[in-house]
Amino acid sequence: MLNLISGDVVADGTKLHYYRSGGEKPPLVCVHGITDDGLCWAPVAEALCGEFDVILVDMRGHGRSEAPEDGYTLEKMARELAGLIQALGLEKPVILGHSMGAIATLTLAGLFPELPSAILLEDPPAFWRSQEDDFGRAQNRNSLEDWIYSNKRKTWDDLLAELRTNNPTWSEAEVKPWIDSKHLFSLKIAALVNPADLVSINFPSLVRRISCPALFISADPKCGAASGEDDIARLKVGLPQLQVVQIPGAGHSIRRDQFDRYMAVVRQALVELQAKEKSAAR
Repeated sequence: MLNLISGDVVADGTKLHYYRSGGEKPPLVCVHGITDDGLCWAPVAEALCGEFDVILVDMRGHGRSEAPEDGYTLEKMARELAGLIQALGLEKPVILGHSMGAIATLTLAGLFPELPSAILLEDPPAFWRSQEDDFGRAQNRNSLEDWIYSNKRKTWDDLLAELRTNNPTWSEAEVKPWIDSKHLFSLKIAALVNPADLVSINFPSLVRRISCPALFISADPKCGAASGEDDIARLKVGLPQLQVVQIPGAGHSIRRDQFDRYMAVVRQALVELQAKEKSAAR
């Protein structure tokens, strides 16, 4: 059974809320996508809490964390995530991020290469292509922004009906955390759709500074993957240690669509990482 403690830390000036399974175990930090929150990782935490101290963070403007008036940028989120890791005294955690959380994790690993022992990225958007003319078309950004605003107008029953229609294979464990998260986020997060620092971040230089192992868990392009094969190939140019595993039949929320396959991939990555760490310690 999953038993979580919760608390708050001030990270780079922002109060972040977190949930933690605890114990004298290796730390694993889970970072959610836009409009989700930390408790959306509860099924993953329940599966891994016997082996890891799993930390579920509410990012700025989400869940029970502070929603500042400004500062909704990748660099700010990465610095706040680093601040949480340092405030909790986590030593070389594995960081597992989804979507917005995955690109924030990638940014953190470039800005603070000494912090993570490994990064696991669940279908991040291809922001490393931000300086290309065709990247982030206004139409796509506007659609996402409209979706963010529309969620605030939906009742519990509205969201449940939407989930049942669009994601009929999701387990019951995913339902309540997903709906709850849609009633907790601040509309200020809409600024994340077009973060002010996106073009200013030199992603080719940033990713070359990442020194830890990295795994890209890729969705099925036929099911709405945020990043395709060409996107991943471009990322791998600057991040040659990047390993890639695609999960067939999974859309952008890979772990919700194909939970067992997803967990098998994550567990294998964690086992291999622990084996390398033990070998290096000899």
